[in-house]
Amino acid sequence: MAFQPLRWLRAVAPPLFFLGVAAWAGWSATQGDRGTNAYAARQEMLAKVESDNARAQAELQRWRNRVVALRGNNPNLDLLDERGRSMLHLADPTDIVVPYPETRKLY
Repeated sequence: MAFQPLRWLRAVAPPLFFLGVAAWAGWSATQGDRGTNAYAARQEMLAKVESDNARAQAELQRWRNRVVALRGNNPNLDLLDERGRSMLHLADPTDIVVPYPETRKLY
């Protein structure tokens, strides 16, 4: 029996094609845009964003508490005095002044 290339090609081509499709699907499942590596990266990014959001919410609450302390019929006089002196760059003669560098924010 002689070698028949067409018969050999018909026997080998479909398994090779499906093996290639399976290899592509496997690569895509791990390395693709929606693969396991991308999922892990998105989970890491989500955790960072959630921690940033929690930190921002805490800072927002601190500022709200300060604003509420300055409002109303009974404002917190110490906080009001502190804020006024800070904005006017004034100090009481009996105060102890602690200098801060220009880059550090007080508020």
